[in-house]
Amino acid sequence: MKPKATLFDIADALGISIGTVHRALHNHHGVSVETKARVLEVAQKLGYRPNLAARYLSSRRKLRISVNTLKGTTSFWDEVRAGIEEEAKSLGMESVEIEFRTYPGLDEGEEEAFAQAVQAGVDGIITYPSRPEKLKAWMRKAASSRIPVVCVATDAPETGRLAVVSVDTLVSGSLAADLMGRFLKGQGKVLVTLSDMAILEHAEKFHAFQNTLHDYYPGIQLLDPIQDHDVESEAYAKCLSLFRATPELSGVYVTTEASLPVLNAARDAGVLGNLIVITTDLFPALVPEIHSGAVAATIYQRPRTQGLTAFRVLYEYLSEGKSSSSQLTLAPHLVMRGNLEFFLQRESLELREQKAHRPVAAEAV
Repeated sequence: MKPKATLFDIADALGISIGTVHRALHNHHGVSVETKARVLEVAQKLGYRPNLAARYLSSRRKLRISVNTLKGTTSFWDEVRAGIEEEAKSLGMESVEIEFRTYPGLDEGEEEAFAQAVQAGVDGIITYPSRPEKLKAWMRKAASSRIPVVCVATDAPETGRLAVVSVDTLVSGSLAADLMGRFLKGQGKVLVTLSDMAILEHAEKFHAFQNTLHDYYPGIQLLDPIQDHDVESEAYAKCLSLFRATPELSGVYVTTEASLPVLNAARDAGVLGNLIVITTDLFPALVPEIHSGAVAATIYQRPRTQGLTAFRVLYEYLSEGKSSSSQLTLAPHLVMRGNLEFFLQRESLELREQKAHRPVAAEAV
């Protein structure tokens, strides 16, 4: 059977925001007569039929969404939150209220933030479940209370969550391993740093890295991973100790945003020039490290797109009563010195275009 058309299908067909489509279909202010006519015409052509969830949503004054994420040590989580906020603004701020519940670190307020959101009776939750076992009871309570939960960056299986939006962790880990193996010509000792093996995202990257080295570069020895628990001082101290004890180390793969303490430890130990370093994500302080060659490559996880997509999935469920997918996996971007400037320019251009066009999208048809 042909799947039923959604608000997103109409928006994509017309090149406008879902907020404009929503307002046009429900005869809200801020949309021209011409745009309303076009939206209704395309909705009819596509066979769009609003369901009970859409009528329920349209009758409400505000949609309350709780965004539960780490504060973060770089711009990664800021970008995730910005993507969520941008997509929410496309609906019109009179329709959506974002409640940011940002906790300082792993095991520091994550469970409390989720409990507060459930007890506050929000309409939906976007969360980073770094400790899914601890959250499982609350996530199931949310499901039983009909509060849909979308996980971002990492998954929480068997919790009743609606969907997960993340970068492809297996591709990321395998890509890093293949690059490392080629740079090192299949020989040497390699280290992986991560926050915590209990976090599914990090465990998957590590195992993908490990398996690719085993299959294609058996001459490379993989050391036990360093877990820094998202604490920069811990990452620095553990790496400094290992670098001093293992001067023959050839490469490091940093699976998280916490690359600067690892680079600083290598620099202070006097071994940075001997290492192939592959990092994760891209933020201003990392740019000169790539330019200088201290970082051979970084695997960008597209945090803004993760946030935007997570909100879109949640809104689709609340407005249409269904989700097109329970798992949305984004392909990571590989950034190296050769394509760094092009990548930065493109990201800047796309951001400017989004800011320039979203406010006038309602009249763009």
